[in-house]
Amino acid sequence: MIRLMVEGRVQGVGYRAAFAERARALGLSGWVRNRRDGSVEAAVDGEAHAIEAITAWAKRGPPAAAVVNVTIDQDCQPYPVRGDFTILPTL
Repeated sequence: MIRLMVEGRVQGVGYRAAFAERARALGLSGWVRNRRDGSVEAAVDGEAHAIEAITAWAKRGPPAAAVVNVTIDQDCQPYPVRGDFTILPTL
C-alpha cells in the first residue's frame, strides 16, 4: 500500500474521478479524496506494476490538471481499504 499526496491545480478539474477510473482499470483498491488545502490524497493497494502505473499517471493527471508535486509514502500506516476503489468526501 502507498499513500499519494498530489499538489497543484488538482481540484475542480476532474482529478479524483479520473484517478478512480484509472485505479479501477488497473485493478487497484483504495480511495481518493480532496483535501481542504487544495491537494488530493489517495491510498492505493494492489500489484506492484499497477501501483507504478497509477503513480506515473498521478504525476500527469487528467488534461485540465496541472500537477506540481506528488509525494509518495511507501511506508505509510495501513489505511482502511475496501475491495473497490472509492472517492471519499473532502477531509
